[in-house]
Amino acid sequence: MKEYKLQGLSCANCAAEMESEIKKLDHGDAAQLKFNSSKLVVHEQVNLNKVRQILKSDGASLVEMNEHGENGHNHSHGSNMKMLVFLSSVIFGLTFLLQSHVSGYVLIMMYVAAMALSGYQTFIKGAKNLVKLKFNIDTLMTIALVGAVAIGEWREATIVAILFGLNEYLEGLGMEKARNSMEQLLKVAPKQATLILENGSERVVPIESLQENDVVLVKAGEKIPSDGIVIEGFSSVNESAITGESLPVEKASGENLYGGSINNEGLLKVKITRAYEDSSLAKILHLVEEAQEMKTPTELFINRFAKYYTPAIMLISLLVMVLPPLLFSMEWGAALYQGLAVLIVGCPCALILSSPIAIVSGITKNARNGILVKGGVFLEQLGKIESIAFDKTGTLTKGEPTVQTARIYDAERFYSIAGSIERNSSHPIAKAVMAEVNTKISALKEPSKVEALPGKGIYAEIDDTSYYMGSEQTIPHLNLSNEQQKDIESLKEAGYTLVIVSSEEEILGILGIADEIRDESKSLINDLHLAGIKHTIMLTGDHEKTAEKVAGEIGLTDVYAGLLPEQKVEQVKRLSKGTRLAMVGDGINDAPALATADLGIAMGKGTDSAIETADIVLMQDHLGKLPSSIRIAKQVNRVVKLNITLALGLKLVALLLTIPGWLTLWVAILSDMGATILVTLISLTVLMNKTNKTSFVKEEEKEVQPQS
Repeated sequence: MKEYKLQGLSCANCAAEMESEIKKLDHGDAAQLKFNSSKLVVHEQVNLNKVRQILKSDGASLVEMNEHGENGHNHSHGSNMKMLVFLSSVIFGLTFLLQSHVSGYVLIMMYVAAMALSGYQTFIKGAKNLVKLKFNIDTLMTIALVGAVAIGEWREATIVAILFGLNEYLEGLGMEKARNSMEQLLKVAPKQATLILENGSERVVPIESLQENDVVLVKAGEKIPSDGIVIEGFSSVNESAITGESLPVEKASGENLYGGSINNEGLLKVKITRAYEDSSLAKILHLVEEAQEMKTPTELFINRFAKYYTPAIMLISLLVMVLPPLLFSMEWGAALYQGLAVLIVGCPCALILSSPIAIVSGITKNARNGILVKGGVFLEQLGKIESIAFDKTGTLTKGEPTVQTARIYDAERFYSIAGSIERNSSHPIAKAVMAEVNTKISALKEPSKVEALPGKGIYAEIDDTSYYMGSEQTIPHLNLSNEQQKDIESLKEAGYTLVIVSSEEEILGILGIADEIRDESKSLINDLHLAGIKHTIMLTGDHEKTAEKVAGEIGLTDVYAGLLPEQKVEQVKRLSKGTRLAMVGDGINDAPALATADLGIAMGKGTDSAIETADIVLMQDHLGKLPSSIRIAKQVNRVVKLNITLALGLKLVALLLTIPGWLTLWVAILSDMGATILVTLISLTVLMNKTNKTSFVKEEEKEVQPQS
C-alpha cells in the first residue's frame, strides 16, 4: 500500500463517495480516503490516472512529491476559490451600478458570468450526479440554480452561487486549519541523522535507515533521531514534543533519550536502542494519524442521519412546490421558489462538519500536551467518564519504597547493623534501608555469615554476634516491652511495612517503610474532582492498612486492597456496571484491567503491554495533565452538541419561514452558510491556548525554545 497527500479535499460526503469510486478500480478494494488527515492510501498497482480523474471530479488532487522526497503542499484550490468568489462578487456588484444604463440581456449575461465563476464546479458535479440519480449537496444546489433561472430569478440565483462558493471556501479553510495544526505536530520527526561509522568518520543518513546499536552525533539545536542512550556528552534536552513537559531535562552519560526531543546545548554521542519505526516518536505519530480517522458514535450517527436526511429534504421540497398550489390556490411560480429555497436550506454541510473539526482539534491539543488519545471515540468517552480507578504502585506512588519513620532503641548499633546486613542486597526494601543508612553513617562491617529466612527476613553474624532483620516473624524469641509492642502496633495501624532489626537478646530498632506518594497525587485527585470526576478509586494488591493510609493522604473516595490481577479485573467489571469507569495503570499486571474498563489510560513510561492495551497514553511519568485532558474532552463534547443544535436549529428556523412565505433563496443560503461558519469557528476554539489551572502543572512554566 502507498500513501499520498491530497489537496482541495473539503467535503466529507464527497470524500466518502470518491473512496467508493476508487474502490471499484482494479486493485482498489482496500483503498482508504482519509478526510480528516487529507490522505489517500491505495495499492501500488492501482491506476493513478483514473484515481486523479475521480479526485478531480470534486476539485481534489494528489500532492506530487518534490525532488527532496517531500510533499510539495500548496493551497491552490483554496486560493482559486477565493479569487473566483471575489471576481463573481465584483461582477454582481456592477449589476447594481449598471442596471439603469444597460439592457436586460447584458444584465443577464453578467449574472450568468458571476454564477459561472463561483458555481461552475458545483453545477458540473451536480449535473453528473443527476444523471446518475445520486443526490448530495451539489445535486441540491444545481437543481436550485436551474430552478431559480427557470422562473427568472437571476439575481437570487447569482446570490446563491456566490454565497455557496464562499461557503465552500470557508468550509475548506476551517478543515485545513485543523489539519495544519495536526501536521505541525507531526513535523517533530527529524528527517536525517549524523551516523558515526566504525572508522570514526561521519555520514548523514535518513533516519529510516538507523538500526539498533548505531551510534549518532547530535549537535546543539538538532533533534534526537530515535530512542537511544547517551554514551558521551552532557546537555539539557527539550522533550516537550514527546511528553508535553515544557521544562528541559538534563541528560548525561547512561541516560535515556526520546527520538524527536531537541538537544538544547551540548554535543551528545547517542547509541540508538530502537530502530526509528519502533521508536516512541514513530509510535506516537502513527497513533495520532490513526486517531484522526476513527469515527465517534456521534459522527457515525450524523453520517447515517445525513444519508436519509438529503432525500427527505428533496421530498419536503417537492411537497412545498406541489401541495400549496393544489390545496391552497398558491401561484405555481411562488411555490416553486419556496421549494427551491427549502432545497438550499436542506444542505447538510454544517451538520456533517459539526464533529470532525472539533475531534481533530481535541486530539491535536491533547497530543501537544503529551497525551495520546488513540481515536475520537476515546476522546468522546473521556469526556463522559464519571469515575477513575487507579493502580497504586507506580501510578499514585513512585513505586520505590522509602523509609518513612523509625523507632530506635539502640542508637549505637541500629543503623550499623541494618546497613551491614543489607549492603549487598538488590531487593527494593534493602535499597530503601540503605538510602536511609547512608544519611546516618558511612562505616559498615562485612558479615561473616548471611542467611535468608524465607517468609521472614535475614539472619546474619557480625563480630561473632547473631542478628535478625525482617518482619515480626524474626522476633518470636524475644520478650517485648510495652513501649516496643505499642510501637509495632501503631506502625502497623498506620499502614507501614515493618523492618525489625534485633539480636538474640533485644530489638535494636524498627523501620517503617512505605511506597512514597508522588508529589502531584494529592493535588491531582482534587483537580480531577473539580474537572467533574465523581469517584476516585484505588485498586491495589497491598494490604488494607497501607492502601487506606495512601488513600487518606491524597483524598481518594474508595479503596479496594489485597487484590490479585484477576481480582482487579473482576472489580473493574463490577464498578463499570454502575458508572462510566476509566482505569489508570502502568504495569504489565494492569493490562487486563485497562482492557476491561470503559476507558484504559496508561502512563507512557510504563510497560509496553499497558501502553498497547490502553486507549489513552500519558507520555509523562506522572498524572499531572490528566485533569486537563478530561477538560479538553468535555469541551469537545460540548462543542459537538452545540454544533449539532446550531446546524439543525438554524435550518428549522429557515424552514418555518416557508409557512408565511418569507423564505427567500438568499435567506436560505445565508442560514446554511451561517451554520457552517459557526460550527467551524466554534470547533476551532478547542485549539485556543487556554491554561488549565492544576496544582502540579504550573501556569508560569514557559515553553523552552531550542537554541541552534
